[in-house]
Amino acid sequence: MKGGSIPAAVASMPSPLFLWRFKAILFLLWGLCCCKIGWDSVMRMSADLRDLFLYEAFLYYNPLLLVALMIWLWGINLWVFAQSSVNYSRVFDLAQTHLSHREIWRCATWLTLIVPTSMTAYLYLYSHGEVSLAASQPVVLLYAVLLIILLSPFDMFYLSSRFYFLRTVWRIILPLQAITFPDFFLADIFTSMSKVFSDLERSVCRMVNRQVATIAWFEADSICGSHSIAIPLVLVFPYLCRFFQCLRQYKDTKEKTCLLNALKYSTAVPVIFLSALKYHVFPEQWVSFYRPLWLISSVINSLYSFYWDIKRDWDLRNWVYYWVLGSNLVLRCTWTYKLSAHLRHNYLTVFTIAALEILRRFQWVFFRVENEWNKMTSKQNLEMSSDMPSEGDRLLDSSSHTV
Repeated sequence: MKGGSIPAAVASMPSPLFLWRFKAILFLLWGLCCCKIGWDSVMRMSADLRDLFLYEAFLYYNPLLLVALMIWLWGINLWVFAQSSVNYSRVFDLAQTHLSHREIWRCATWLTLIVPTSMTAYLYLYSHGEVSLAASQPVVLLYAVLLIILLSPFDMFYLSSRFYFLRTVWRIILPLQAITFPDFFLADIFTSMSKVFSDLERSVCRMVNRQVATIAWFEADSICGSHSIAIPLVLVFPYLCRFFQCLRQYKDTKEKTCLLNALKYSTAVPVIFLSALKYHVFPEQWVSFYRPLWLISSVINSLYSFYWDIKRDWDLRNWVYYWVLGSNLVLRCTWTYKLSAHLRHNYLTVFTIAALEILRRFQWVFFRVENEWNKMTSKQNLEMSSDMPSEGDRLLDSSSHTV
């Protein structure tokens, strides 16, 4: 065989464009099948149980769908950084083996395929009378498999990246050490996913208490009902983690801006707990006293957070950056709706707002990481310039030499 010839096995490989089109067609057919089976399953239910059925199914699967959306958008973030001058691996102190945007998208693709497939199986089994299978197979099995993959100590499924993620989560929960950029960056993302964590807690509660595929949870005072104190506690937990991170940063740096940042996260606490009080006070007390307090605290939290974004987290130098200001303000205000437990029954609206908050966080990542990279390069340039001798020093040093 001549040196310029191409092996037959390589020559017979399909082109990347053909493979992409083939995958797109398979993905479209899969989506149509899931929609058709899911729609037929929902239509089999009686009209009086249909809303409860959809609400329960939506609760189990919408957190994982939002996680998949976040992973897709994070891959886009990394792709844009890879095309620009922002060295995100240095910003996050990542190893050379860190996941690229293609590997991130691969993970998102698998999650995007698995979650709707499991949801379709749940709808089908429940609507066809296989309640016990619906309760034990699609939901519980999906959550168990994902948890095993995340915590697996074996060298598979990107072990080093999973370890990096879990170690950062541990540092967020227990800020006993100096706070690094990845620590508070991931903690900020977790505040945008507080609704996801709340729904995950509701789902796990129903699995543990054997309330999957039943309506026992619909009793408001049940252990997994809408009046549970666990709902506001889970919602507030990411904000408390970020609050204590700010206090730890103040302890280490003595910078007063850390206290002002801690104050920003503390403004979310009254929003969450005043909303939860609706289920524990008389209706007239809620309308006349607690609801006005909730509205005031919501406005304070939204405006303070918006101010901090544009003045502290972002480095707005060019007019191109200002298009995000209006959307950020609007989404900061609507995000308060999601934090309010007494508004969570309108699940489609809450899901839409949670998805919009993830999109807001997606655009926030660009400016926040770029701002951090600019700080790093400025500091590096300053250190290099301070290490270089001045012109006078060079002249004095040259005069000391003999000719």
